[in-house]
Amino acid sequence: MLQKEIPTKLDPLVNIYEINSNILLDIRYATENNFTKKVIYKTDICLVHKDTAIALVKIQKYLEKLGLSLKIFDGYRPLWAQQILFDTLPDERYVGNPKKITRHTRGTAVDVTLINLVDKKELEMPTGFDSFSEKAHLVFEDLSENIKENRKLLQDVMIDIGGFETLATEWWHFDLKGWQKYPVLDVTLK
Repeated sequence: MLQKEIPTKLDPLVNIYEINSNILLDIRYATENNFTKKVIYKTDICLVHKDTAIALVKIQKYLEKLGLSLKIFDGYRPLWAQQILFDTLPDERYVGNPKKITRHTRGTAVDVTLINLVDKKELEMPTGFDSFSEKAHLVFEDLSENIKENRKLLQDVMIDIGGFETLATEWWHFDLKGWQKYPVLDVTLK
């Protein structure tokens, strides 16, 4: 486990673990378990914009009543990290071009799934995280009913409870509504 280093200048970002420690973190870019096969972040904290944190806490409280929880794979992503991801997979359907529109760099995007509170196991979804294929698209329907129900539950809580929007090519990616109005941030993750 990496040390939870906190950058000195955070505002308007917050560490989601400090806001709600019940939300499970699996920050994939702090490990080699991601599509680049490289460690990108040297810390496994999850920073998000404070408005995003408020929405995530509402979602978490709702999910806990159902015996479920959020699991976050990524939140705020510095521009330099976005560039590494785009250099690895320069396909704008799946990775934002940092010279154009970036979502995670504002702290308003999160990559999430659902887990069972009892055993902490992920609910079955169409693919694993960062599986850049048509099967990860929201319109992909050649799935079991259970997987479709899990995907719909994730979408419903993120949209209806938290006020997020979906990204058509990634079942795990959600943007806080109005994300375009938030500035790109430059907070270093060391």
